[in-house]
Parts: sequence; C-alpha cells; structure tokens
Amino acid sequence: MPHRFQPKLFTVLREGYSQGQFVRDLGAGLVVGVVALPLAIAFAIASGVTPEKGLYTAIIAGFLISLLGGSRVQIGGPTGAFVVIVAGIVGQYGIAGLTIATLLAGIILIGLGVARLGGVIKFIPYPIVIGFTAGIAVIIFSGQVRDLLGLEMATVPAEFFSKWVAFARAAGSINLYAVAISAASLLVLVAWPRLAPRVPAPFVVLVLATAITALANLPVETIGSRFGQLDFSLPRPSFPAIDEATVVRMVGPAITIALLGAIESLLSAVVADGMIGARHRSNTELIAQGIANVMTPIFGGIPATGAIARTATNIKNGGRTPVAGIVHAVTLLAITLFAAPFAARIPLAALAAILMIVAWHMSEGRTFVAELRTAPRSDSAVMVTTFLLTVLVDLTVALAVGMVLAAFLFMRRMAETSSVRAISREMLEQEESEAPPETIAKWRGLVPRGVEVYDVNGPFFFGAAETFSQYVRQVSGKPKAIILDLEGVPAMDSTGLRALTTIVEARRKENVPVFLVGLQDQPRELILRSPLAQVLDRDELGMTAEQVVTRIRERGLMVTTAESAAAERR
Repeated sequence: MPHRFQPKLFTVLREGYSQGQFVRDLGAGLVVGVVALPLAIAFAIASGVTPEKGLYTAIIAGFLISLLGGSRVQIGGPTGAFVVIVAGIVGQYGIAGLTIATLLAGIILIGLGVARLGGVIKFIPYPIVIGFTAGIAVIIFSGQVRDLLGLEMATVPAEFFSKWVAFARAAGSINLYAVAISAASLLVLVAWPRLAPRVPAPFVVLVLATAITALANLPVETIGSRFGQLDFSLPRPSFPAIDEATVVRMVGPAITIALLGAIESLLSAVVADGMIGARHRSNTELIAQGIANVMTPIFGGIPATGAIARTATNIKNGGRTPVAGIVHAVTLLAITLFAAPFAARIPLAALAAILMIVAWHMSEGRTFVAELRTAPRSDSAVMVTTFLLTVLVDLTVALAVGMVLAAFLFMRRMAETSSVRAISREMLEQEESEAPPETIAKWRGLVPRGVEVYDVNGPFFFGAAETFSQYVRQVSGKPKAIILDLEGVPAMDSTGLRALTTIVEARRKENVPVFLVGLQDQPRELILRSPLAQVLDRDELGMTAEQVVTRIRERGLMVTTAESAAAERR
C-alpha cells in the first residue's frame, strides 16, 4: 500500500541484490562521498555554524535517509536551500534554538508522512519553487562575497542591502591573494568537468587550494584561522533543554524548515525518478527525512534534506539502490576521522568559489528568464514576488505570500473559465448562435414559452458564485419557471451551493420554481446533504431536460397561447 512505511532498501533486498550492482553502488557512493565533503563544510560555514556540523549532518542524515527513505537513489545531507534559514535562526536564537527547531521540524515531517500528505506537497506551484530557489541562490551568492574577495570585516549584516553597503565600505581591504585563489578555483570548477568528469571538481579545488595555500604560506583566511581548533571526533548525543516557552518560540522556524525540507526532498526524488525510470514513495520519504532531522541535531548537526545535485551525481556514477547512499555516508565518516586535521588549512576563498557555483546552478537563470517570457502574467507575478520577498524579507514570508497570491490568481482564472448563459427560444431558432452546438441540440424545440433556461459551465465555487448570482439577478420580469442546466459543472463548493440556495429560495418566494438538470455526482451529493434538498424535490434532481420540460407542462408552468398573444399586443 502506498501509504505504509516501506523503505526502498528493504524492497531492493527483498527483490534480490546482485554483486554487480553492489560494485556499482560502491563506486557511486565513494564518488558522492568525495563530492559531499567540500559541500558539507561550505554549507555549514555559510549557515553560520562550525564546519564539523556540516560533516555530522551529511554522515548521520545521509545514512538514515538512505536506510529508511522512499527513494532508491536519494542522497541526503545539508543543502544550499537551508543556508538562509539556518543562518537566520542561529543569528536570532543561537545554536540551542536551531537544535530545537530542527527537532520540531523532524517531528512535523514525520507527521506529514504519517498523515499521507506526501502527495500534497507536490502541488506547490512551480513559479513559487523557481522564485524562492532563485532567491536563495542570490542570498548564497551575496553571502560569499566577503570570503571571495578576502574582505576584512568583523561581521556581515544579515539584511540584503545592508550587506552590500558593508561590502562597498570594506572594498579597500580586498585581499589579492584571496581573489587569486577564488578566481583560480572558479576556473577549475568550470573547466575540470570537461577534462576529467569522473573526478569531482569541488574535491580537486579543495585539495589544490589547500596545498597551494599551505606550501606558499599565503596570507589568506582559512577554516582554522576563523574557527580555531576544531574537534572532528565522533560526536556524543546531547539533548537540549526544552521548555514550553522555547517550543512555542521555535514553532515558526520549525515549520519553515519542515516545509522547505519536504519540498526539496520530494522535488529531488521526482527528478531522480525521471532519471532512472522509477517511482519513489513520498510518505515514506517524508518519514525518513523526519527521523533524520530528529536524530541529526542530537549529534550536533543541522537541518538536512534530499540534495538534487548529489543525487544526480549518484545516478550518473551508477548508483541505483540506497546502498550507494549508505556508502556515501560511510565514506564521509572515514574522511572525517582520518583526514579532518587537514581541514583547518582549507582557504575560505576556495569554499566561497564552490558555493558561488552552487548558487549559479541553483538559480536556474535560464528557467527564470524563460518563465518571465513565456508564462502567463499571473505566474510571472507569483514567481517575481516570491523571489523578491525571499531576497529582501524572509523565506517564510515569501512562501506564505507566494502561496496566497497563487491561490487567489488561480481562483480568478477558474472564475474566468466558469460561465452562465441564458438560453432563449429565439437563440435556439437562429441558424448562427453564440451557444455551443451541443447546448442548442439539447434544448432546441424543448424550451416552453415563459420558462428561462440558464446554461452553467465550469467549476461552481466561490470564485464563480458571485458572477452567477449577479447574472441571474439582472434578469428582469417574472418567468413561470427557471431551469438551471448544470451538466457542465464538474464540482461545486459550499459557497456555490449557498449562491444556488439563495437563488432558489428567492424565486420560491415569488412562486417561481427552479429545476436543476444534468447534475454530476459531486454537486448532486453536496445538494442531497444540504438543506437545499428539503426545498427541491429529490426525485427531480436526476431528471433529464426532456423530463423537466414534461414536468413543467404537467404543472402548467408556461405561458399560454392567449397570454402570449396579449403580450405581443402590448
């Protein structure tokens, strides 16, 4: 069953796991582990925490997400998307606040998976995803300028404009050695994949930049000079002190972490599915992500989610089962234990260059521009609004406003697709009519004199209900009866039902009965459960156009020949 907790690893082992696939997974895991090393360190530093926290996150979360996740190839760990959130939480609430927020986010993610809401997350509009992803990329980019140029700055302001003002003021302190390292690193990052694509470019940059800086004794800032002595030994579990006030204060950041983690992980899983022709289990993936985010902060880590770039690297190198992700975590653990002392010599300019490339790929500039050119104006407005709010205000605000704006614009589009059209005898008798041919064929020769027919099409919800009510109210005179043809209404909500009920009750006070024709299943069930069913005859709700007209004739609800002649003389 799709809603049960079924890790893909167990499915793979049950189906049979070959030695050949293990060899391929082993190779892919080793490569991804090497790729993840510089990224984990860089993301941690950019997030305002010490480098080892990024490594702990990649090891623990990477292992748990592969062990328990719902994707065959997902690689978990710290990602660029969390940099902005984590840095903000650390700056405002400290490491203790981040730990509690991450724990709460993990619990929320588990709850989303247990509640089977994995499929719902996928319905977040694409313009919002593009907007906040591009916004995060811009923030990451601006956050690396200090280290890229080697600027002498005690602190960097959090606000976007203030940050760039501070950069401009510190421009006189540019370190040319740092600029040279970052420029050379960028050149290698761009050119190396074309020369030796199987050897990860970020790892090559890390090794070369560290070796050159150490051998030449270059006067540039390194991890060691900024963070001092680092302890890369295995962390011991530590539970934060939690009280009610702290939990209430951290609920907002926790929801932000959980939502972004859910979006990022499921988006990565969907991309991976397309690359390997498989299907992930979204609810299982959310539960695994939740467990990882509960356990990681206990061991000193930061929020984690599925990493699209590392997942793609895993696939391209032959990884096809969660074993590759487990190998990636073990590889990072081995590097952390045996090679960590060299990490203190890594120049921050090289890490800044790596994050610059990450930000560039994350921004999806071509996609952003293409959306501006080709997407409807409403979608472009949602994307640009989300982008600007992410950069200038806050990611939480950007997501909330983007979702609300997208919802309102969607409602407006749906309301525009809904229509109400009066079907008159004259319209049916004309050779050319504005009414659809199927409507003309349905009602031609059936509409009695003095009876008004309205053809309603499209979803009948709160966006279209007011339009319907205004249209019907504008009709002058008092008909003998009203027929509402609802065959073109696939769905109705409570507001639409209320508008319909208001029209029916108002006309009943005027002794004008209202008949409904062509009810589809959902509107019929909604009406039957509502008080409107007591106003209308239940046996009339399922009648066809011919049956309704017959009922009207039987009840004498039409203009007689004498009344028609008198009306013409007047």
